[in-house]
Amino acid sequence: MQTKIIKLQEVTALEEAAAVLNNGGLVVFPTDTVYGLAAKVTDSVAIERIYDVKGREHTKAIAVLIGDQSQLNEVSDQISNQTHNLLKNFWPGALTAVVKKQPELPKSLSPNLTIGVRMPDFEFARTLIKKVGPLATTSANLSGFEAAINAEMAYKQLNGKIDLIIDGGFCSGGVASTVIDCTDESFHILREGAIKEEQIRAVLRHNT
Repeated sequence: MQTKIIKLQEVTALEEAAAVLNNGGLVVFPTDTVYGLAAKVTDSVAIERIYDVKGREHTKAIAVLIGDQSQLNEVSDQISNQTHNLLKNFWPGALTAVVKKQPELPKSLSPNLTIGVRMPDFEFARTLIKKVGPLATTSANLSGFEAAINAEMAYKQLNGKIDLIIDGGFCSGGVASTVIDCTDESFHILREGAIKEEQIRAVLRHNT
């Protein structure tokens, strides 16, 4: 397979990325944290390719990126008011919320009844997702290797394994998202990343 690289500024970038995803392909694109490797969330075959490409264990779930709040219901229909308040404060941004997943989603996304979901603070990514639907997305790297923060890093690790890389330069964030369990009202921090725990606790206290 020949991996194509196209600059984000190219007028065809959005349409080419959408076409690849809609045809079962894998696309790498920049976000506000690191570069993401994505497939359509409804395409179980493409999702399996993500695991194969990365050498990723199936015990590790793949998160979902959404483009706007309206797409959240496609991932979960069990979101509490407290969770909505939390997401309103940090989305779009580097917060991944673990929620109960829609049963219709491919089982390969997660071995559990939950799924991580995030809305990136990156306009190209959100526009693409609104165009093709929610995307199963993980960091653009081989498992165990450093997450790509530019197209060159992604290309060195994934060349010949994926269809398309959208080159948007360096990711301004460069730090993975913070992951929080929102399946109940205790809101456990599962991984602290770009958003610090105290920021989250402050919002939760304010909305209690």
